[in-house]
Amino acid sequence: MDTDNLIAHARSRFDHAAARRILKEKYQGKFTFAHADGMWLAGPELLTVLKCCSGKVVILDLYENPVQVTAEELYELTLQRWQEQLNAWLVEYKELSNNR
Repeated sequence: MDTDNLIAHARSRFDHAAARRILKEKYQGKFTFAHADGMWLAGPELLTVLKCCSGKVVILDLYENPVQVTAEELYELTLQRWQEQLNAWLVEYKELSNNR
C-alpha cells in the first residue's frame, strides 16, 4: 500500500468515527420530551422506573423536579419516543455504514 492509500483510508475511518459521534449527538437531544409539567429523557432508566410503578406516582423529571404522573401513561409515551428515535437512528446509521 502506498502512502496516499494509507492517508485516504485513515481519513475515511476518521470521518466515519466523527460522523457516528455527530449522529449520536443528534439523536440524544431527540430523546427529551415534555409531559405532565415535567421534562423527561426517554431511555432504559426511565422505562425501568416506570415499569416498577403503577397508578399515580411522584418521580423526579430530567431537571430533578418532583412531578406527579400516571406511570402507565408516561411509560407508553417514553417507550414510543425511545423506539421512534432508535429506529430513525438505526436507519441513518445503516446509511452511514453503507457509504463507508
